[in-house]
Amino acid sequence: MKIAITSSGNSMDASIDNRFGRCSYFAFYDTETLDIEFIPNPNKDCSDGAGPASVQFVASNDVDKVVSGEFGMKIKSLFVSLGIQMIVFPDTTKKISEVIQMIDTPNK
Repeated sequence: MKIAITSSGNSMDASIDNRFGRCSYFAFYDTETLDIEFIPNPNKDCSDGAGPASVQFVASNDVDKVVSGEFGMKIKSLFVSLGIQMIVFPDTTKKISEVIQMIDTPNK
């Protein structure tokens, strides 16, 4: 399974970004291979439509789930129509490494 996590930076020590559409980076994590790739969000500086454009960006990377501090109302229906699960993670003090650890061990 491939998961996109909004990130404030391009390392495992970066914190989760509260903004979906205008996050600094997306951390793409593959739960099967354990690979992680940080890609700058090409839509973070868009004057309009950053949310829908970011939905298309993560969808083009074949993700099954997206984790962010919050999601705007405009994009929720887009994710639902694409069959991509949204996970709200309001504790934006957590590092990407901690979020991944929680994803890999959900019952702990």
